[in-house]
Amino acid sequence: MDDRKLTLSVTGMTCAACASSVERVLSGIDSITKAEVNLTLERAMISFPERFSESQIKECVDAITGAGFGAMELLPALKVRRMREENVSQQLTRVIISLSLSCAIFWLTMVGGDIGEWGSLNIRLFIAMILSSIVYFYCGLEFHRGAWKSIANRIANMDVLVHIGTSVAMFWSCSVTLAPIVSELPDFLRETNHVFFDGSSFIISFVLLGGYLESRAKLKATDSIHGLMKLQPRNARLVKDDGEIQEEIVDLVPRGSLVKILAGETVPLDGTIEDGIGLIDESMMTGESAPVPKGPGDSVVAGTIVMDSTIVIRTTSLVHETMLSKVIHLVEEAQMGKAQIQRLVDRVSGVFVPAVIFAAIIASSFWLIYADDFAPDSAMSSAEISVMVLVSTLVIACPCALGLATPTALVVGTGTGASQGLLIKGISALEKSHSTSIVVMDKTGTITAGRPGVRGINVMRGNREKILSISSGLENESTHPIASAINSASAEYGCGGYKIDSIKTFPGMGLSGVLDGAIVGVGNLAMMEHLDVGIPEGIEEEIRIRAMLGRTVIFVSEDRKILGYIEVEDEIRENSESSVSALQKNGIEVVMLTGDREEVASTIAATVGIDRVISEVKPHEKAEAILDLQKGGTVAMIGDGINDAAALAVADVGIAMGSGSEIALESADIVLIRNDLSDAVAALDLGKATMNKIRSNLVWAFLYNLIGIPIAMGLFYPWTGELLPPAFAAAAMSLSSVSVVGNSLMLRRWSPN
Repeated sequence: MDDRKLTLSVTGMTCAACASSVERVLSGIDSITKAEVNLTLERAMISFPERFSESQIKECVDAITGAGFGAMELLPALKVRRMREENVSQQLTRVIISLSLSCAIFWLTMVGGDIGEWGSLNIRLFIAMILSSIVYFYCGLEFHRGAWKSIANRIANMDVLVHIGTSVAMFWSCSVTLAPIVSELPDFLRETNHVFFDGSSFIISFVLLGGYLESRAKLKATDSIHGLMKLQPRNARLVKDDGEIQEEIVDLVPRGSLVKILAGETVPLDGTIEDGIGLIDESMMTGESAPVPKGPGDSVVAGTIVMDSTIVIRTTSLVHETMLSKVIHLVEEAQMGKAQIQRLVDRVSGVFVPAVIFAAIIASSFWLIYADDFAPDSAMSSAEISVMVLVSTLVIACPCALGLATPTALVVGTGTGASQGLLIKGISALEKSHSTSIVVMDKTGTITAGRPGVRGINVMRGNREKILSISSGLENESTHPIASAINSASAEYGCGGYKIDSIKTFPGMGLSGVLDGAIVGVGNLAMMEHLDVGIPEGIEEEIRIRAMLGRTVIFVSEDRKILGYIEVEDEIRENSESSVSALQKNGIEVVMLTGDREEVASTIAATVGIDRVISEVKPHEKAEAILDLQKGGTVAMIGDGINDAAALAVADVGIAMGSGSEIALESADIVLIRNDLSDAVAALDLGKATMNKIRSNLVWAFLYNLIGIPIAMGLFYPWTGELLPPAFAAAAMSLSSVSVVGNSLMLRRWSPN
């Protein structure tokens, strides 16, 4: 965890304007370099230039609470989940009370007949006022409280709109009801019977209902990530030195411990199998439905399930170092990100509420003055029309849908990706992946399986054993797949690697060292030339012939003389050809970028259907090649090795195979946990699907306001003779928010083609 980033849990946010307000107060703190607030996750991620202190945490919390919201240090995610579930249950209770009373109020004000008077007080309206007051003061308390806090901090949000709208409706209705017995009230109030108790109550009821449905949808949106969190067992069976089994909390299990896992149980920590053979269900981590058979020496990861037998593993990680833990952390970070389009929405939301209040006042004033001219046949007075327009305009324009459009789609998209073995680290990867026009692939470990084998050893001097012993001794310093192939061949032939001194690595060429005073080397032809090794005649033709077979030639030299060369060949991944074809069908150009010889690269490329090859590129030149390709469009780079790290970082979208080097995984924007090249195609497709959802959400949210606000302002009233009742405005506003969240949830149905 980055100790320069603080994540706080923020409560009380109801719309995009709220999130913008929290960001604004945090950005006003001098020591903060950046603040991002996620409405859906109810979190604020705060960046500092250096490690933050307790006093800075308190300063941030005080700033947020001072703005009318709640803030606390982030609680364990599952505890937060339980708190949200309890809150949803409480919301449902308020919805039921509010809707029940609102229906009764509607009957009293709109359907029921006269039930008499108490003195000069209308009993029917008086009962409606009492019931409406319960809804207004009890069920709507959170809106009123939030509105006053926001107003005190000069912030306008959804609470302000709901509070003003319902308060105007209640004040008017109570005044009309009490006018017969309160002589101080104006005479025109005694001359009207039109009240808005039902409107005020239904506004609160529908906003509460929308909030309840929205909260439930938000919980569903985070199901994927919370599903991953639940995979982490709390306890593990620790096998002691004397063979005794001891139950231990997973957090306290040290690295290198023996842990026993029974059939049907979840693997608590990453490790390697010491004893036992069994089928491992990895679907929850990789999306792969078929269980994988594993035995001694095979690795297992936390969160997977042992299906059919008991195994014993030796742990290779602590609880916070497991792949599961890293996946959860990275997905959470990605979900906190913001799309560029969302930043625009945030700016719009910042001025939206004040603009709506201004528009509502203008429209209300217009109808108060000109109602007799533009609606002479109306059954309502100009004051009644004015109040209805004011309330409906304020309520229908709540910017909830705008605020939810991007974060809900992002949360669902990244969570769905994680459940399918696609680890998306940030929103920028999703934004750029949908516009990718060029995909660049490394050869070894990406198009090929990254498990090359020695196919031949050609002796020119000395013997095969010496060639293997020198090459193995040098390659012990390398993590390259070819080094593994040579070391495996050396072990197979029973040749131990020589102890070689002063080993040096030459990126893109090979290694050199000193053996018994003589310089020895292993690598390609460029490496031999660098060591000033004499190159026999005809050797380049031999290399070319083998390269045409897709084999890589590794030379071994001693004292400036070539001892021989090793032929290494890697298998092409089963789905490389189909993945390349799928990308090309989508109009994406596929390019192979490799440090291998042109002949080898061309042979592999032709096999999988790649037309454009950039070969014999040194590691530091790969990034330059990516920069050059970016002149022609958005570039995604797929790689797995240390030599791909710079290219992955430079590319618009960096995609790393899950089995790749640590530095490659860190540099990439997307990690393919299953090491499956077809998942790269799926990742780009998920990016498109997510961005399409964000766009459709925003179109719907803007369109809703574009249509709804003019109707509520009474723009068409002179021609239609109909005004939008406040209760209908509230229902439409709630429906828009629920629709946006529901549309985002459709992403849960996405699956790789």
